[in-house]
Amino acid sequence: MSTSDQDRDQQQEQDHEAGESPAEISGAATQEQRLTPRQARRLRVFLSSAGMAAMAVVLALRIASRSSVLVVGVYGLALILCGVVIELSRNGRTRLGSWLLGAGLVAAVGADWLLIP
Repeated sequence: MSTSDQDRDQQQEQDHEAGESPAEISGAATQEQRLTPRQARRLRVFLSSAGMAAMAVVLALRIASRSSVLVVGVYGLALILCGVVIELSRNGRTRLGSWLLGAGLVAAVGADWLLIP
């Protein structure tokens, strides 16, 4: 049992001794649940993979309508960014990966809107 699990169990015992009902205790514990590091990594990998697939589809559509080196550059960099985020998530840097993914995809869409005619 990890330290946080032990702390939570001790808190529940103290709350139970103080006269709170088990339903109130379980309700408070449910509100405090967060993703485990493994779940967070899997979520970031999934989101990055979905972003990579979306960027690949948009790249194919944009190349079909207007073949430009700038289009390939913007969406190519977005695809590379998604791959970097997947690797960061696999190595445990999920917060950094989340920020990079959000900022990078916003930058790619902004560059598409501003730079590409």
